[in-house]
This record gives sequence, structure tokens and C-alpha cells, in this order.
Amino acid sequence: MDLDDLMPQRKSSGVTIGESLETLSVAELEGRIKDLEAEIEHVKSELTRKRAHEAAARSLFKS
Repeated sequence: MDLDDLMPQRKSSGVTIGESLETLSVAELEGRIKDLEAEIEHVKSELTRKRAHEAAARSLFKS
């Protein structure tokens, strides 16, 4: 069994970083911004969680 089989599948937002934006409408661009802002919040949340876990582990082994 491959490790990828154990990991949850991520839902794709359809956003590709660096793609041309010329053909997108104003509404599509606004939707894209909302999707990216939501992803940024998701990443920040995970980063906060991992930093807290790291700090807890560090304090456990420090004492």
C-alpha cells in the first residue's frame, strides 16, 4: 500500500497558481480571490496547529 492511499484526498478548487487570468470574467476573478483567501486561512490554521504541537513537544523533552 502506498502512503498516498492513506492520505485524505484534497478537493481541488480549480485554481492553478500562475495561470493566465485574461480569459476570466470579473465574477470569476472575484470567486478566485475568495477561494485563495479561504485557502490562506486554511494554511494559517494548520500552521498554528503544527506550531503549537511542536512547542508542546519541545517543552515535554526540555524538562
